[in-house]
Amino acid sequence: MAATLPPFAPFPEAAWRDHLAPEEWESCLSTWLLLAEAYLSLSEAELSRISSKDESLTPYLVSFMKETATSGVGILGTSPSASTLLRKCFLLTSRLLRLSSAPSSLLQWEFLSHFSRIYGKKRASPVLAAVFKKTGETPETSLHALKKYLIISLDDGIKGDLRITEMRLKRLNHLIHVSPDTASFFLAGSDFLDGLVSCYKIMNPPLRKTIITTAYLCLIGLTEGSSPMYSMLTDQLYSLKTAADAHKAGPINANDSMVAELVTVTPILKQVQHRLDESVSTATRMKSVITALEGFRKPGGKVRPKKLVKRKIDKGKGVANVEDDDQAGDMHVHRMSQISQIQDLFPDLGSGFISSLLDEYEDSTEQVISHLLEESHPPHLANADRTKELSQDKPRRRRSSLVPRSTPPQVPVRHNVFDDDEFDRLEVDVSNLHFGKHNPNKTADDILKDRSTAPNKAAILSALSAFDADDDERDDTYDAADSGFAVNDALADDADDQKRKDIAEKTLFKSYQTDPKLFNRDSDTRRGNYRMKLKQDTGMTDEAIEGWALMLSRNPQQIKSFEMKYSAFGGNQPPLASTAWRESPAGSGTEDSGTDGGAARGGFRGRGRGRGRGGDRGGNVAGPTGEKATENARRHKETNKGSRANHNRRDQRARKMGRGGLPG
Repeated sequence: MAATLPPFAPFPEAAWRDHLAPEEWESCLSTWLLLAEAYLSLSEAELSRISSKDESLTPYLVSFMKETATSGVGILGTSPSASTLLRKCFLLTSRLLRLSSAPSSLLQWEFLSHFSRIYGKKRASPVLAAVFKKTGETPETSLHALKKYLIISLDDGIKGDLRITEMRLKRLNHLIHVSPDTASFFLAGSDFLDGLVSCYKIMNPPLRKTIITTAYLCLIGLTEGSSPMYSMLTDQLYSLKTAADAHKAGPINANDSMVAELVTVTPILKQVQHRLDESVSTATRMKSVITALEGFRKPGGKVRPKKLVKRKIDKGKGVANVEDDDQAGDMHVHRMSQISQIQDLFPDLGSGFISSLLDEYEDSTEQVISHLLEESHPPHLANADRTKELSQDKPRRRRSSLVPRSTPPQVPVRHNVFDDDEFDRLEVDVSNLHFGKHNPNKTADDILKDRSTAPNKAAILSALSAFDADDDERDDTYDAADSGFAVNDALADDADDQKRKDIAEKTLFKSYQTDPKLFNRDSDTRRGNYRMKLKQDTGMTDEAIEGWALMLSRNPQQIKSFEMKYSAFGGNQPPLASTAWRESPAGSGTEDSGTDGGAARGGFRGRGRGRGRGGDRGGNVAGPTGEKATENARRHKETNKGSRANHNRRDQRARKMGRGGLPG
C-alpha cells in the first residue's frame, strides 16, 4: 500500500488561496485529510522508509505549518474537514519527529516555532521534549546557528539590521514558550542575555517589548520541565543584578534599563519565588538575589488597578434574558488595555477568551499570564475556544410582555429664545414670509446703496471710542519656546531625558560647526569613522542625524539660537590683581609686604624716587615740637616745592611765547 500512495500537494500561499472557489478548497482539504490518514496507518518502519525517500510529505508539512502559523488557523475554514486536518497534521508531525532518523527539514527552528505557535504549550511541549532527548540529530544544530547570529546582531545595536533581529526574536519566543530545553540552550553562558541587555538601550519601543518578552520566557523556562535548572537561573539573575547596578551608576536614568522594565511589567520575580517555594531545594542565594532585584522595580509598578464592579442591567422585578453575560455591560477602557497587554505576549488568543480569563482571575493580569504559561485553567476555560473575539454589537434583551413595567419618563421639552414669539403664536404677517431670497432681482450694488439698515455715525463713533489704539498685542520675542531656553519643571525622568537630548543636540551642533559635510547622505560618509562615533554618542540612526542637519540648514534662526546656547564664552573674566598702593593701618608695612603697606610704585612710600616730601632727613614735620629732627624737617619743608608745582609749565610757556608765539 505504501508504494501506491500519491504525493502531497504543497499547501498554497495566500495569493493562490484567494483564487480558489469554496468548493475547490473543500476538495483540497478532503484530499489532504485522506492522504494524512493513509500515512498515519503505516507502521514505524514503513513511515521511516517513505519519509526518507518521499519528497512531498515534509514540504507539505513545512508549508502547512508556515502558512497556518502566519495567517492563523482561520484560513482552513470552519468545516469539519478543516478541524480534522489540523489534528491529523499534528499526529503526523509528532510521529515523524519521534523517528530515530527524523527529516532534517522538520528539525529546523523555524518549523518547530510554527508548530509551537499553532498547537500551543499543552500539546507541543511533550513532543519537543522527546525530540531534544533523542540520540542523533536534534534541533540544537539549527538553534546554535541562530544563537550565534542573534548574539552578534544584538551586540552590533544600530549597526546591525534591527528589523530582522526583532522578527527572529518574535518567532523564537513561540518556541521558547513551549520548550524549556530551548530556554536553557539560549541561557547557557551569558552572551545571549548580555546581548539583550545591551540592545535594550536602543530607543526602539517594538524591539524593546520583544526583548522583554524573550528575557522573561527564557528565565521562566529554566523553572519548568522535568528537572528545573535553579543553579543556572541564579547565575542569570545575578548577572541581571550586576547589569542593573552598572546602569544605575552611569549617566542614564536608572529606570530606563532592561532589568527595571523586566521586574516591573512581568511577574518574573513572583513566579520564580512561587516555584522556588514549591520545590524541595532551598536556594538561599537565589532568594537574596530576588530581594535585590525587587529594589529595581519602577515607582508605581506595584499599584494594581481598581477592581471593576459589575452592575446589574435592570433593577425591576422582571426576568431579563441576556444572551451573553460577559458582554452585557460596556467594555471599560482599562479592560481593553489589559487585553492588548496579554495579546502582546500571546497573539494567537482572542479578545473574548482573554476577557473570560480576566473575569475568572479577578482582573489580575499577572495571574492570567501565569496560568497561560502553566496551562492550569479550570475545565470550562481549558476547553473553551481560544480564538473567540468580543462582539461589537450589544446584546439584545428579551423580556416577556406580561412582566409589569414602570411608567417611562416623559420626554423632556426643549426651550429656546424663540419661544412665544410671533411665529410661535402664529401672529406673523404673511407678507413677511418668503422662500429663498426676498428680492431675487436685487444686486450687490443695490444692497450697498441701500442705507436704511446701515449703522448711523453715532454708533460707529461709539464703537471706535471703545477701541484702545495703545493696546498692542503681547510681545513674544523673549518667550522660552522662541529664544531656545526652556526650564524643565517636570519629573526627574523628564529632566534626565531632556539632559540627554541637550547633550546629543550639543554634540550634533558642534559637529555641524566643524564640517557640515559630515552630515551628507552618501554611503562613504555613513561608513566613516566620525559618523560611527556620532551615532554612538547620540544613539541616533543615520536618517535621524541627516534629517536633523537638513532641518537646521533651513532654519537660520535656529542656528543663531544654538550659537548663543552653546557658545564657549561663559561671561567670566580672569581676575586682575590690584596694583594700587595702600598704607598699613599701623604703619608697619615693609618693603616686601603686599597690600598692607607693601612696596608701591617708587620702591618706598608714595610716588617718588624713594624720598618723602622735603627729602629723607630722618624727621617728620608732624613729630613732637622741640626735637632736632622735627625742626630740621620743618625748615626744609618748602625747599623743593617749586619743582613739584606748576612753575615748570609756566616757565616753559614763557619760553614758547618768546620764540614767536603770540600772547593769548
